[in-house]
Amino acid sequence: MSDYDVVVIGGGAAGLSAALVLSRARRAVLVVDSGTPRNAPAAHLQGFLSRDGLPPPELLALGRAEVTGYGGHVLDGAVTEVDSLGADGFRILVSDGRRVSARRLLVATGLRDELPDIPGLRDRWARDVLHCPYCHGYEVRDQPLGVLGGSPEAVRYAQVVRQWTDDLVYFTPRDTLADVDRVGLQARAIEIVEGTVGRVVVEADRVSGVEMDDGRVIARRALFVPPRFVPNNGLLVGLGCALDEDGWALTGDHGRTSVPGVWVAGNVTNPRAQLITAAGEGSAAALAINSDLVDEDVRNAVADVTSGPAS
Repeated sequence: MSDYDVVVIGGGAAGLSAALVLSRARRAVLVVDSGTPRNAPAAHLQGFLSRDGLPPPELLALGRAEVTGYGGHVLDGAVTEVDSLGADGFRILVSDGRRVSARRLLVATGLRDELPDIPGLRDRWARDVLHCPYCHGYEVRDQPLGVLGGSPEAVRYAQVVRQWTDDLVYFTPRDTLADVDRVGLQARAIEIVEGTVGRVVVEADRVSGVEMDDGRVIARRALFVPPRFVPNNGLLVGLGCALDEDGWALTGDHGRTSVPGVWVAGNVTNPRAQLITAAGEGSAAALAINSDLVDEDVRNAVADVTSGPAS
């Protein structure tokens, strides 16, 4: 018999939301969490109904308490190996050496942000170097802002950031800006600075500007950077889950992967999911997982009845 009905790998908003639903459904649930949330550098979370402005660690602490309050278990550690046992579920190895088994898996390991290699940028990440205007735009509204661009997608991103300030500079490498994009930026009074960014200037523990390779310093109070999103998909690769060309899991309804018994939720499959979106995806995946377990419970019960001793 499996140690758990479901092992949830990753204890962020998606994983804890799923664990809460499954625990309330009276499933035996274990959450394994490495304690390295993507939003760890952020002081507050925004846009999460009823929790706006809460420090991210407090949201996770509240979630853990709710899960354990319904009988779920939370284990600090990383999952280092997962073996499929076919119809018998999965065997999971945790970084502390213990092994557990599960009938189903939910992988909610998130993603990592790959930033441009610009001196000073990483140190200010999630403080005044930001990636999501919907998460942080209101907090820096009406300030001199910058967008580090260089692609058609980044131009669109700058047009979104423009919603929060009238003083916006778009930084872009020379000879990369299409005429139609230039016209659009100028039409909304977005200043264009062309050249190579040399470094982010920091004074008194906050961003004060952007220094270009020619020595110019353009004063700014915060920067928005569209990072490259990379899924933390090592476990999915090891399980043989189908992925697209960029490494994102290909899923069916509610996060079901191509490998029977494995679901995904949150940023490991949806790079644009905010916290509240990830929590919703975790809840939806949990409902699907429980429904799948119920189907298996019915099959097992029928098999027990029909294979019982002859009268």
